[in-house]
Amino acid sequence: MPTEDPAVRFERVTKRYGDHTVLDALDLEVGRGERVTLIGPSGSGKTTILRLLMTLERVTGGVIHVDGQPYSHMPGRTPGTLVPASERRLAERRRRIGMVFQQFNLFPHMSVLENVVEAPVHVLGESREEADRTARDLLDLVGLGDKVDARPTRLSGGQQQRVAIARALAMRPGILLLDEVTSALDPELVAEVLDVLRDIARGTDITLLCVTHEMGFARDVSDRVLMFDRGRVVESGPADELLDSPAHERTRAFLGAVR
Repeated sequence: MPTEDPAVRFERVTKRYGDHTVLDALDLEVGRGERVTLIGPSGSGKTTILRLLMTLERVTGGVIHVDGQPYSHMPGRTPGTLVPASERRLAERRRRIGMVFQQFNLFPHMSVLENVVEAPVHVLGESREEADRTARDLLDLVGLGDKVDARPTRLSGGQQQRVAIARALAMRPGILLLDEVTSALDPELVAEVLDVLRDIARGTDITLLCVTHEMGFARDVSDRVLMFDRGRVVESGPADELLDSPAHERTRAFLGAVR
């Protein structure tokens, strides 16, 4: 019986900036509906993985697959060959992937509702009525149903990040990327954002790939945690197992520093 293709597969993916190698022939799979958290020191390659999936960066070597199909590449003219994906193909394929960044990147001149509605209407081609209905449901989900007419500048940082989460979900992604989504928040606002993300992780079948230094959050939402160092995975395992009893000295040192 054939097995289901993973949501994401990195096949010997390398990313270099000049002489500096950020990812080193990385092999990585994330199953459909799986929640995977990437941990490790700054500069270890974690965020680069998310940026490659959002096509903000291009691979130097190797191939990224999404849903069993080449994502960073596309079929070449010669049967059986792959060439780097065109911008048009990347634009089509990345619609399946949503991302919440460290910074909220909301449009300050638009209301909260308009920020969430904008992309589904103009990118997905949804009707304004359909996008409006979905946006209101999502704002209710993140606890901001009473803020639809507010401008982002009138919201706290935690509220703005929750709007950004609703905006990402409005694009109906099969894969959601989270890049240190609480790092720009004051400590007292972190919990409200993490609570929303916990509810999404538990209440949907979305595939989640997360970079965080919040180890409690990683434990709560993750099926698997991967420890990165120098562009490679040094250890991988179930969240409780890796966080409580890491096998690798590098993992033990990192966890000791962040706790």
